[in-house]
Amino acid sequence: MSEARRWSGLVEIAPEVREAIARGVAVALETSVVAQGLPPPHNLEVARRCAQAVRAAGAVPAAIALLDGKLVIGASDAQLERLADPARRPGKAGVRDLGFFLAASRDAGTTVSATCFAAALAGIRLFATGGIGGVHRRMSREGLADEPLDVSSDLLEMSRRPVCVVSAGPKIILDVPATAETLEMLGVPTIGFQTRELPAFYCADSGVPLEHVAAVPAEAARALLAHWALGLSSGVLLAVPPPRAIPRAEIEAALAAPLLEARQRGIGGKLLTPYLLAEMARLTAGRTLEANLALLENNARVAAEVAVALAALSR
Repeated sequence: MSEARRWSGLVEIAPEVREAIARGVAVALETSVVAQGLPPPHNLEVARRCAQAVRAAGAVPAAIALLDGKLVIGASDAQLERLADPARRPGKAGVRDLGFFLAASRDAGTTVSATCFAAALAGIRLFATGGIGGVHRRMSREGLADEPLDVSSDLLEMSRRPVCVVSAGPKIILDVPATAETLEMLGVPTIGFQTRELPAFYCADSGVPLEHVAAVPAEAARALLAHWALGLSSGVLLAVPPPRAIPRAEIEAALAAPLLEARQRGIGGKLLTPYLLAEMARLTAGRTLEANLALLENNARVAAEVAVALAALSR
């Protein structure tokens, strides 16, 4: 049985997206941010803004979600509106959850790992998101880490899917240096887009220097083309500084109490990131929320520009 026939009954690709894939100008968009990452009405608003930014740059948005027992690649606005409704209690699907959610016909937003998998399955090379998951911070007692190591599946999935993930770097709630080291260990190159320092979601700086830098989309596209032409099967992280950056010291100050509270209340797994981001938005009077909306839209625009440049080089 061919690979396409094996999953054809489980995957639904919108006609416009299928045509864009053939031209190399489709851009994948994750939907966990719609289902859980942002509160209404911001969740649906930012999905629409990201789609518009992709189209304005000459590419086609392909929002990916689980709906009615299908992995939908190119969710419509009506489908996104449904996913954005908290009353429907949509799930949060990482790559490991896809089979279960599909079998149960449960609606769910896709995380970075699941979206990366789906993009590769469909032949989409560019994927825009906010911040990637990574190595979580470990609380310590007397200098010794006493929590189990928590590493997002985002990193492993990026290492085995030939997709360029355009993001504002690892989320600041993570151990950013450890996340950068893990990406290196997994063979995932990180390219700074107009920056020589790895951004950390809301923050333009993390203290982690970057060796590789692309000044314009065409330069990033040439690097991607060379990477995959060699037969390397890993993805690439294109790290874009947030347009409304917040000083790292301010973010760390706002993060300290929620981290401790999460540990004391036993909040972890899929619930940890939404909890921490919501608490930081509250403690910064919404500044982190505004930064998040801006960086999501900006990353979508950059991903589209790189997709168009890569398509031109591949002709």
